[in-house]
Amino acid sequence: MDPTNLVDLRRTVQERRADVGLGFDGDGDRIGVVDDQGQVLWGDLLMVVYWREVLAAHPGAIALVEVKCSQALIDDIRRLGGRPEFTQTGHSLIKARMREVGAVFAGEMSGHMFFADEYYGYDDAVYAAGRLLRILSRAGRPLSALTADIPRYHTTPEVRVACPDARKHQIVEALTREFKQRYEVIDIDGVRVVFPDGWGLVRASNTQPVLVVRAEGTTPAALDRIKTILMEALRRYPEVAAPDW
Repeated sequence: MDPTNLVDLRRTVQERRADVGLGFDGDGDRIGVVDDQGQVLWGDLLMVVYWREVLAAHPGAIALVEVKCSQALIDDIRRLGGRPEFTQTGHSLIKARMREVGAVFAGEMSGHMFFADEYYGYDDAVYAAGRLLRILSRAGRPLSALTADIPRYHTTPEVRVACPDARKHQIVEALTREFKQRYEVIDIDGVRVVFPDGWGLVRASNTQPVLVVRAEGTTPAALDRIKTILMEALRRYPEVAAPDW
């Protein structure tokens, strides 16, 4: 999730003209991917690549989508005939939901990928790398070409803003009530506010005294407007730090 950790990998891919760069976290359950052009393929867009293979074999499957993911992922799942369903962030929560609904695949922005179609339904980054290499070997085209048709909307990174543990859930609940009065809202995990040209998210972290904030717009102007709406809402709570976009 931190692009500074991928600087060496990106440079090496370009220097060696590699087909792909693969990175793993310390315990091997999260994958990071750099394409043949040295560009980072973030977790939600990497899932598009996986879903195109999975849904071809499992048409109409339920597709669990973490609330932080791009609308581009949701749109592609629908185009492929899948049934997107928003789910909470957190690898244990996603694995539990997968078992409940019989999902064959799911993933997180952070690089956790859960394959239950040909594997055991847990997050094994080495296995996820193998699946990506199989897709590339069968496609006969570079990864950058496979992803060229995925819309690249204008997005912020996943921003973490300090907020006391004792208040973070109360503030998210208050924001949810407020936004519901004016906008369409998805509240499966925090509040994802849906606009005609994008979305904004505020959720309480599962593990830290922070609120997680992210926004996406179809244009730079849309993104700026959505960020402003989120910042104005958060500004009413003095215990919440200002987002550093």
